[in-house]
Amino acid sequence: MRSRSRIILITLALMLAPTFALAQSTYRCASQDGKKYYGSTIPPQCYGRPVEMINSQGLVIKRIDPEGDEKERAEKAANLAKKKDEDTVSKEETRRNRALLATYTSEKDVDDARRRALAENEQAVKDVEAKIEAIKKARAKYDKELEFYVDKKGKAKPPAKLAEDIKNSEIDMKAQEDLLAAKKKEVTVINAKYDEDKKRYAEVAKKGVRR
Repeated sequence: MRSRSRIILITLALMLAPTFALAQSTYRCASQDGKKYYGSTIPPQCYGRPVEMINSQGLVIKRIDPEGDEKERAEKAANLAKKKDEDTVSKEETRRNRALLATYTSEKDVDDARRRALAENEQAVKDVEAKIEAIKKARAKYDKELEFYVDKKGKAKPPAKLAEDIKNSEIDMKAQEDLLAAKKKEVTVINAKYDEDKKRYAEVAKKGVRR
């Protein structure tokens, strides 16, 4: 019985030893000029400096590195920010994939949508070309009328209304020509869009979408 009690006391002593060692520990650091400071708590001179915790036997039992801790916190924050960005990208990709599957039910749907988009663009081109032809006819009429207002020196002096009509026709022509050029360029954009949609649809349909 006495032997058992002794074992229990030894076990308790071993368990309490680290706590006792910490209670008896001393903090130590060195300043920039090499001077050392000690204290039962971290000395003010040690703030922001690497600190060692030593026990009663003078052995180092713990090291505190403010720079290392700050670096670790910065790395942790950077990792959290990176993970947040990755999660945002992942969620956006999932949203886009779901929208893609909601828009198309097969690759044929993608091809049909492409044909409709190209047909609409072709009709828009024809409409703009028709407007350009109408502006040209109107301008030819204005030019013919302008001939009546050319003096002997060959200088035209049209009335205000005719001059305004000619100016507006030039503005309209420039706007329609720019629009026509833009509409013709849209063909490349449309084909690129549906090429990408078709490629993505094949990939997403194969692997599915995460819920």
